Amino acid sequence: MPIYDQKSRIKLVIVAVALLIGAATVIYTNVLVQRLSEREQEQIDLYAKTQRYIINTEETSNLSFLMDEIIGANTTIPVIVTDGEGNIVDARNVNVPKGASEQASIRLLRREIELMKEQHPPIVIEIGAGLRNYLYYKESDLLTQLRYYPLVQLAIIGCLAVIAYFAFSYSRRAEQNRVWVGLAKETAHQLGTPLSSLVGWQEYLRESERFRGEPIVEELGKDIRRLEIITERFSNIGSVPVLNDENILRVTQNAIAYLQSRVSRKVSFEVKTDLPTDTPAQVNIPLFDWVIENICKNAVDAMDGKGSITIHLRRPIRNKSQIAIDITDTGKGISKSKMDRVFQPGYTTKKRGWGLGLALAKRIIENYHKGKLFVKWSEVGRGTTFRVILNGE
Repeated sequence: MPIYDQKSRIKLVIVAVALLIGAATVIYTNVLVQRLSEREQEQIDLYAKTQRYIINTEETSNLSFLMDEIIGANTTIPVIVTDGEGNIVDARNVNVPKGASEQASIRLLRREIELMKEQHPPIVIEIGAGLRNYLYYKESDLLTQLRYYPLVQLAIIGCLAVIAYFAFSYSRRAEQNRVWVGLAKETAHQLGTPLSSLVGWQEYLRESERFRGEPIVEELGKDIRRLEIITERFSNIGSVPVLNDENILRVTQNAIAYLQSRVSRKVSFEVKTDLPTDTPAQVNIPLFDWVIENICKNAVDAMDGKGSITIHLRRPIRNKSQIAIDITDTGKGISKSKMDRVFQPGYTTKKRGWGLGLALAKRIIENYHKGKLFVKWSEVGRGTTFRVILNGE
């Protein structure tokens, strides 16, 4: 659990850093936008004052300077000037297509005026004798782009955060896979030597006059077979297992029969099927048995060694080519807050548990059998249903 809590905290740190960078970008860009907007407002006010001065003055000595340094200096802010009747007098920095007719240009400029009205009220230019012009304007393209820049940057940061998140998750899964495979191979290797020795001792006892006919020799053989199954399971975990079309009802019944003789007699088992009795499924029998064993052992623990376990084989509603195996117990149930954690390695409610049974079962079904394992239903105090999805033939 501490390792997975640490992994979760790292993910939260990634998200928090992305949000912090995004918030800082938005705040700083808004400051820049505000300053640039104020500067453009000052520039357009000076532009309007200059227009008013040029129209109302009779002095001509400074007109060239004013036209070049103030009027002509505005190369970014779109401006349209109309008279009191709405006729267009002047336009600057408005994109009018080359070759457009006069009528088309006027229609375009009038549409621009409507857009400008939405951003700013027009500036009135008094020209004397009760006459006036109106100066319409809107933000420059640079200011508009700067307003949308934080959204673009947030999108980029979001994409990078998502990539980092999935890269981290992939790295974690790859690390888990290496641990699983390494542990499985080492376990199979370690079991091999004493298992060979036990087989030799069993043969020796069988041939010995002293132990001939003794039940202990046959019991030893059963334990050896059990160890061989365990070794085979770990060997399959450490490599790519071979899947075969097997009679899924018979395989399930055999797994339950083996398990039933090794748990409390107060636990009853029932195998039901809605499938034809010869329905095949693609499974690796030693690994599939391991899945059934792990799920049922958890169910027995949840029932404190007393209750019933029902295994129901059927076709899923959404995909009739698959096979669903529902394993229902009458145990304590799982709360909603813990339902997402039951498959995490290390999660257990038992004092002496390792918390690997369900995690291993999920890995076997989803990684090796290309199926699914999940909690279909659970209610505290009533029980739990795990669903295994397998591929049919």
